[in-house]
Amino acid sequence: MSTGQEPARRSDRLVRARLGLAGAAVAVLFYCAALTPSLLPRAWYLQGIVAGLTATIGYGAGATLGALVRLMWRRRFPRATRVAWWALLAVAVLGGLTMLALGTKWQQELRARLDMEPLATYDIVRIVGVSVLTFVILLGIARLLRLGIRRLARLLRRRVRVPRPIAYGVGLTVVTYLTVGFVDGFLVDNLLAAADRTASLANGRTTAGIVAPRTALRSGSPMSAAPWHSLGLQGREFVGTGPTVDQLTAFARRPAREPVRLYAGLETAESAQARAQVVVREMDRAGAFDRAVIGVVTPTGTGWVDHNVTDALEYMYGGDTALVSMQYSYLPSWISFLADQSKVSESATALITAVHARWSELPAATRPKLLLFGESLGSFGTETAFANSAAMTSGADGILLVGPPFANPIRQALLDTRDPGSPIWDPVFTAGTVEFTQHPPDLRTPAGARPPAVVYLQNSSDPIVWWSPELIFQRPAWLDHPRGPDVSPDMHWYPLVTFWQTAVDQVFAINVPAGHGHVYGSGVADGWAALAPPPGWSAADTVRLRQLLDRAG
Repeated sequence: MSTGQEPARRSDRLVRARLGLAGAAVAVLFYCAALTPSLLPRAWYLQGIVAGLTATIGYGAGATLGALVRLMWRRRFPRATRVAWWALLAVAVLGGLTMLALGTKWQQELRARLDMEPLATYDIVRIVGVSVLTFVILLGIARLLRLGIRRLARLLRRRVRVPRPIAYGVGLTVVTYLTVGFVDGFLVDNLLAAADRTASLANGRTTAGIVAPRTALRSGSPMSAAPWHSLGLQGREFVGTGPTVDQLTAFARRPAREPVRLYAGLETAESAQARAQVVVREMDRAGAFDRAVIGVVTPTGTGWVDHNVTDALEYMYGGDTALVSMQYSYLPSWISFLADQSKVSESATALITAVHARWSELPAATRPKLLLFGESLGSFGTETAFANSAAMTSGADGILLVGPPFANPIRQALLDTRDPGSPIWDPVFTAGTVEFTQHPPDLRTPAGARPPAVVYLQNSSDPIVWWSPELIFQRPAWLDHPRGPDVSPDMHWYPLVTFWQTAVDQVFAINVPAGHGHVYGSGVADGWAALAPPPGWSAADTVRLRQLLDRAG
């Protein structure tokens, strides 16, 4: 009787007395690989989470491989197994300590490369603690799921007399279905709902010191068809800030005009098309089509518009500008990207199409320059408003795209056609009017050179630009030589590992100095100067403008 119940009792244990040898061996290998450098320096707790998560994935892969080997070859070698365990323990201790020391060295070098503060020495202890805790928690969850599979299989075998392989197959299918349903239908949905509620509340606030404009040249004014309360947090900041006429005059060294800034929030109208029509009516009301430049900005997920982008254009043209934008979400870009990419595509297409249609009605010789801008998810939206690169280059007088994510379809098609031998982070195109750069001053072309139609700014250390699902099983071209100037020479690609490292790098992609990660700062001034310089503009003016933007922060 005891022999029949003992296997059942063993299968009910959540955690076995020992780890599996194959799983532990691969877990150690993955753990060491996770300590190698990635694109950006990582905080100690993120490094611990990455290492623990990666070790768990390694343990699962190794345990699965070990189980398959045992199924095909049932012989056991107890003595050899004990020796292997002792050898693995020695390798784990020595290898782990060595990789922790090297990992700290690599992180310090990467921080120095990016002009960041060094790690504290005791961070090594905290990394180990967080990684072990992460591994234990994730392994416990995995074993809980395995226990569910075993119990369900045993129930099927006893009650329905289902053969063992089929019972375990059904158990695996049911537990997988329930787990995916729980994660996707409960955890993810509720987290998104919570994020949506939080962002919605934030969207209703107004940044301290910003008040509704009184001028007819801004949305949210008494004369505007887009009421102040409808603009959202970022829209109110967009129309309620910017350089003054006195500041513009001082920089231009000539009398300046008050710039036009127009915006439609999610509450301004019900649909993207309706919001776009409100913006065009606002443009007609405010005299936007009488300005030297019209700038159509596709914002990030929350509706945020980088002040460097808008201020740079207004300083360049002495305020003779009309800048317009439109909100499509109040969620951060990464959530908007995961939850619904169609919103940014629909919004950007609606606004660009509506403005372009009205602009095209004007005489070609006298109408203002039409410039487009998109940053991060906004660059994705701007691209999706066009069918291909030819349509994009001919669809405006200049397009500036900053920090484009991997999903940008036109960018990816362009990179595939770059000149042979040119690196993907700094591609060269012998023919065409598209320019990519990681170093904005390189855009300062000699006088008389034809300006580009489209400029991409992409830092070689920007994980938002270079992360993609293909990193799981494919070595990326951005690790080929020559590498970007701020990419560690000690970074290597490892299956699964590099995917998680780069994914986590995105968390703090904006917490680095300008010119690295996802921070482009005043470099956008070089982009605008390359695309659409005003008459008499010089490289010295660009330097002066960048210094002004840097001082303003």
